[in-house]
Amino acid sequence: MDKQNNKQPAKKSSPVRTVVEFVVLLAVIMFGTYFIVNNVVSKDIVSGTSMQPTLEDGDRLYSLRHRGVKRNDIVVIHAPDREGELYIKRVIGMPGDTVESKNDVLYVNGKKQAQPYLKSSFMKTEIASWAQQQNVDPSSIKFTGDFNIATLPSTKRKTVPAGHYFVMGDNRLVSHDGRDFGFISKSKVQSVVAWRYWPLNEMKFY
Repeated sequence: MDKQNNKQPAKKSSPVRTVVEFVVLLAVIMFGTYFIVNNVVSKDIVSGTSMQPTLEDGDRLYSLRHRGVKRNDIVVIHAPDREGELYIKRVIGMPGDTVESKNDVLYVNGKKQAQPYLKSSFMKTEIASWAQQQNVDPSSIKFTGDFNIATLPSTKRKTVPAGHYFVMGDNRLVSHDGRDFGFISKSKVQSVVAWRYWPLNEMKFY
């Protein structure tokens, strides 16, 4: 005697239910993407040459909005002097730091700082180009230029204040940065650069 088949045939989803499920799934994906882009990560495009040779004009980046800021991080900041604009700069001074550059040597809290992101060949090329434009002797030009934040008219403080950072671009000859507009408050930091994904042959994590 054959065993009775108690299995019920599977019910087919109605077209309406299938459409509703698709719409719900699409809404979840769109909301999730919107939440991530606006609260977790940021897609940014480099504009200009102030971060050369590290970043080039047109480079595309992902940056993290809630990542803690450390010295030498590359950050995307809300421009303190140009409403609605964003700058990409490097964090040089942390709260409480003194910062000084002398004879193209950077000092933080009186200690010489390594700057591996500055390439000597690039600096020499930029200095030669700048000297030619200004019709001056290249030996008279310093890539960073001597400064001390205690004497900058934009800062009027001896140390980086609490809740602030001192930032500069890597291309010190052309960068508009903390030497011009002073310190950046933490609230002005939009995100910390984590990954350059374009161009493909220059992909890099930071």
